[in-house]
Amino acid sequence: MKVALGADHGGFELKRYIAQVLRDAGHEVLDLGAHSVESGDDYPDYARAVGRAVVEGKAERGILVCGSGAGAAIAASKMRGIRAALSHDTYTAHQMVEHDNANVCCLGARVIGPELAAEIVKVFVEARFTGEERHVRRLAKVAAMEEERR
Repeated sequence: MKVALGADHGGFELKRYIAQVLRDAGHEVLDLGAHSVESGDDYPDYARAVGRAVVEGKAERGILVCGSGAGAAIAASKMRGIRAALSHDTYTAHQMVEHDNANVCCLGARVIGPELAAEIVKVFVEARFTGEERHVRRLAKVAAMEEERR
């Protein structure tokens, strides 16, 4: 799977670790930055880059890392076609894909450590949307809400 990866200064080190975990598992990583620690950078810039890569089909999934993960999730979810969720546990990591067809996973580098992040990422990229009618129905309602924002 091709995975777009992005992080601000708060998630920079964890992003580097996650990139290696993904590569070691046989996934292709599209690293969209940050490429160095810049304390003045802003998570919405990386959320936009990762979201765009997913929406444009340059990556199947995206992973964003910031200090808490919350800002990245909020920013990415503003993009049409992006279903981003914050995950700090493996249950959420697979459930958000299986039931909610999430395509971007957000992590907080100041909340979880690298080993848990690696497990979350592995579970997220391996999960598949079930396609059950109730989930499809709910996602249609979410898509309608997205259209109302315009």
